[in-house]
Amino acid sequence: MNENNHSPENSSDTALDNASGSPPNDPEQDLATRFPTAYTILFLLIILVAALTWIIPAGQYDRVMNEEVGRDVAVPGTYQTVDPNPQGFMEIMLAPTAGFYDPDSYVANAIDVALFVLFLGGFLGVMNATGAIDTGIRSAMRHLKGHEIWMIPILMTLFAIGGTTYGMAEETLAFYVILIPVMMAAGYDVITGVAIIMVGAGVGVLGSTINPFATVIAANAAQIPFTDGIVVRFILLIGGLLICSAYVMRYAVRVKADPSRSVVSQQWDAHRRLFLGKHADEAQATTLTRTQIVALLIFAVTFFVMIWGVSSQGWWMARMGALFFGSAIVIGIIARLGEKKLTGSFVDGARDLLGVALVVGLARGIVVIMDQGMIADTILHSAETSLGGLPELAFINLMFWIEVGMSFFVPSSSGLAVLSMPILAPLADFANVGRDLVVTAFQSANGLVNLINPTFAVVVGGLAIGRVSYDRWIAFIWPLLLILTVFITIVISAAALI
Repeated sequence: MNENNHSPENSSDTALDNASGSPPNDPEQDLATRFPTAYTILFLLIILVAALTWIIPAGQYDRVMNEEVGRDVAVPGTYQTVDPNPQGFMEIMLAPTAGFYDPDSYVANAIDVALFVLFLGGFLGVMNATGAIDTGIRSAMRHLKGHEIWMIPILMTLFAIGGTTYGMAEETLAFYVILIPVMMAAGYDVITGVAIIMVGAGVGVLGSTINPFATVIAANAAQIPFTDGIVVRFILLIGGLLICSAYVMRYAVRVKADPSRSVVSQQWDAHRRLFLGKHADEAQATTLTRTQIVALLIFAVTFFVMIWGVSSQGWWMARMGALFFGSAIVIGIIARLGEKKLTGSFVDGARDLLGVALVVGLARGIVVIMDQGMIADTILHSAETSLGGLPELAFINLMFWIEVGMSFFVPSSSGLAVLSMPILAPLADFANVGRDLVVTAFQSANGLVNLINPTFAVVVGGLAIGRVSYDRWIAFIWPLLLILTVFITIVISAAALI
């Protein structure tokens, strides 16, 4: 991959910057690559899925309300073809809007996530205006000198706990802007910060134990107690966390020793200017003022309240957005920013994450096109017919790979559980495999794919915040995906044979 780097020492590059109207050393200019942006990739996927609706026959299962799941679930054996509804030019053009809300019924899709991202950006903009985050990072690095590497397994464990207990996903978007500068100040790169959050929470979802949005819904749809198979899931969780922590730590150590080994090495300086400021390498104050200490305390309490609200009070995006909005006002008043600086900082912060909000809608638009084209049930029916009559080992491994494929089209763990478990779980009875293992195969496949899934708003959103192109993320994570795939295959195969 070719990068377009501009250095102040290179007069020709500077002249090109000036001629184009771009300021020299513009981090966003330096971060440009020839690989398509997330917007282009997602829009091309919308077109691809729309094309599939012209090829794959439309079909549907009958659905009934499942009180335990709280949703309509498919009824096995009721699949039938229906009149096709291929998605054309107008549907493709409407897909980005439909990703936010249904333009006909006005039912919300991803608009709540997008608005949450904007409120989060505004909150972070106000915090940045106080200078508390920058000074706090420098102070933390001074105290952690020589021990920074241990932040990686500790933080990944915390995110994994969030993933395995309540399916921490969209909420992680709030942590990228905080953690990335910390990792960079410690001498690591942007990828390290992104991986701690995305892989940490992701491996928690992969090894979900009591996650209500994956394990509990899937188990209810499979008509078994969600505690069935929990030992195997704990093995996946602990083993997967150890593998992922070791992988990220090894990468971070190599990058700190030799920045040229970073997968984003050509963007190293641009990332530092963007996340640490243009004076990133200069000595600056490491002592927090009293006002900054109070601001950081409110900052920390805000995130604690967010996690408490989501995990125990049923909060979702609207209430989380309200929390960040209110905290931004309180911090602005305490820091005596004044009305104009407070509102200006909030708007500037929201503007910084506007691209992430747009990416969220585009990603959801892919799912909308597939649903409107009515091809999801047809894909599921093909999977149902493929699994019939297989022996235990072949059955559970094919089940895993079917769920891998379906996860690209249905990234939501709860959505995929409701779609696939009522149909696929009963097939385990004929293969002499426990239904709990089908649930485990489903959640491990979904968690694995959602580490790289371009249709998953959390992936494209996190990479957009970190200014990491999709190809660079794949370059970093593909060996880990292979290791995790082998590990999962061994675990579920052994469980099927025992």
